[in-house]
Amino acid sequence: MRTANAFWFTDTGGELRRVEVPAPGADEVLVRTLYSGVSRGTETLVFAGKVPADQHDVMRAPFQEGDFPFPVKYGYLNVGVVEEGPADLRGRAVFCLYPHQTAYVVPRSAVVPLPDGLPPRRAVLAGTVETAVNALWDAAPLIGDRVTVIGAGMVGCSVAALLARLPGAEVELVDVDPARAAVAAALGVPFRAPEEAAGGRDLVIHASANERGLQRALELLRPEGTAIELSWYGDRPVTLALGGTFHSGRLTIRSSQVGTVSPARSSSRTYADRLALALRLLRDPAFDALITGSSPFEQLPAVLPRLADGSLPALCHLITYAL
Repeated sequence: MRTANAFWFTDTGGELRRVEVPAPGADEVLVRTLYSGVSRGTETLVFAGKVPADQHDVMRAPFQEGDFPFPVKYGYLNVGVVEEGPADLRGRAVFCLYPHQTAYVVPRSAVVPLPDGLPPRRAVLAGTVETAVNALWDAAPLIGDRVTVIGAGMVGCSVAALLARLPGAEVELVDVDPARAAVAAALGVPFRAPEEAAGGRDLVIHASANERGLQRALELLRPEGTAIELSWYGDRPVTLALGGTFHSGRLTIRSSQVGTVSPARSSSRTYADRLALALRLLRDPAFDALITGSSPFEQLPAVLPRLADGSLPALCHLITYAL
């Protein structure tokens, strides 16, 4: 038995706790963490204790400890190196849906080796790009579609980056923060303020977690267009004006979330297939634009409150671990 340090969300904010790490058994691996990423949208809601009671089971992370609201060990963007385990994995950099912790033991099936050409620091985005992959399986955009993504956060930017590679597609990334224009440029996508966004869109993907963004999504659609809702609002109610063209235009709002494989691919793709695809897509260096800051693991209890209140603006904030 050895020890490691883990970050726990508590009712007073968060703290580092010493935890015991067992020796790996058969078909298990011991991973030493290199990087983890703060999934800002979800983790700041967890930090604020805003996971709805009826979603406590649904929102559990794969290796979560504790129960919502507090105390809970939560997170799912972790890249490390296998130090003990099967010979074919020892020394390999791997991605795992594990919380912020310096070292841990999991079944070998829970880790995915990074493909050649993917830097470990960029690989922390795998869970987010996996969400984007699932969203596009749900949305099913076609060649030449006019598509708008509203919300230039981690998920919205990941969706826009993938759409930018769809042949003939006219893609716009919309956000209220003009500073996100630089990220859009790095991804190869035109940036627009909400009032400047083009209308007549075949598809709008909404990821701003703000009801005004979802309302704008409906306003931008052509008749019989579809809005895909990726935002998670926690316990906040959402109000929409569904008069006007919502009924006459036969508009559609559909939800998408990563907890299940999209019905469009569930008969032919597994969770592992989806994650492996996300890692392959991340070999594109354009995704580096989504990593907008970093902090040592020891500073995480002070960093997360600043991410939650917006005083530390970020897309993906990288947590670094001692080598």
